Amino acid sequence: RPTIRDYVALLERIFLIEMLPPWHSNRLSRLVKTPKLHMGDTGLVASLLGVDAAALSKDRALLGQLLETFVFQELRRQASWHEDAIGFHHFRDKDGHEVDIVLEREGRDIAGIEVKAAATVTESDFRGLRKLKDASGARFAAGVVLYDGESAVRFADDLFAVPIKALWSLK
Repeated sequence: RPTIRDYVALLERIFLIEMLPPWHSNRLSRLVKTPKLHMGDTGLVASLLGVDAAALSKDRALLGQLLETFVFQELRRQASWHEDAIGFHHFRDKDGHEVDIVLEREGRDIAGIEVKAAATVTESDFRGLRKLKDASGARFAAGVVLYDGESAVRFADDLFAVPIKALWSLK
């Protein structure tokens, strides 16, 4: 175990991996508290796996994992210039409900982000975000499903489906 921890720490120090800690609240003790691992460079991962765009279009599960990591890294970059400190976490309960990325602004507001490698979004894609909302109470600001679609859609007052390309749009 110490050797594995040492290797993980080394990989983190050289920015090849990043451990995303779990978000939890004292109100909900049925949470999984294991960190989630993200690679630092999705292009490097694809190269090491020997996959290209054609292979990724056939392997939607791998595409989803790489897309989630890509979005996580992009949000980290954008948060670095924000005036408030933004904490990054993930959410998973023991029933399997999860949220890919949880943003916490200076211990106050909570926002959840789900990443979907799909062109459509359904109500069920918000299941984890609703659980996060229940767990965080009044601190919950919004939940967003980022997807490969073309338009933003409101699913509830504080739940939205937004195209991934909005991360780079000024509109």
